[in-house]
Amino acid sequence: MAPDSITAAGLGSQSDTFLRRILGFMSVFSMLMTIPQVWTIWVNHQAAGVSVASWSAYLLSALLWFVFGLRQRDKNIYLPCIGWIGLDVAVVAGAILWN
Repeated sequence: MAPDSITAAGLGSQSDTFLRRILGFMSVFSMLMTIPQVWTIWVNHQAAGVSVASWSAYLLSALLWFVFGLRQRDKNIYLPCIGWIGLDVAVVAGAILWN
């Protein structure tokens, strides 16, 4: 018996929508969890223990994902990268300035 392509496509579409929502939530959540790090660096001028190398790697990753998202024309990829690029730049710059 042949699989019902309408049902399979419908389930795939629902699970894709659910996954995109979860990924969007996690992206915003993880950015919010990064704000205290930025706050500590810029408001308290405390960057001890912050690895410029690690945060620079995160920045490079966000830049690459941003370019990929633009090429794919996928807002779910490139829009969160704008926030990540901003946060990563803030951490790297603050760590360089206040270390």
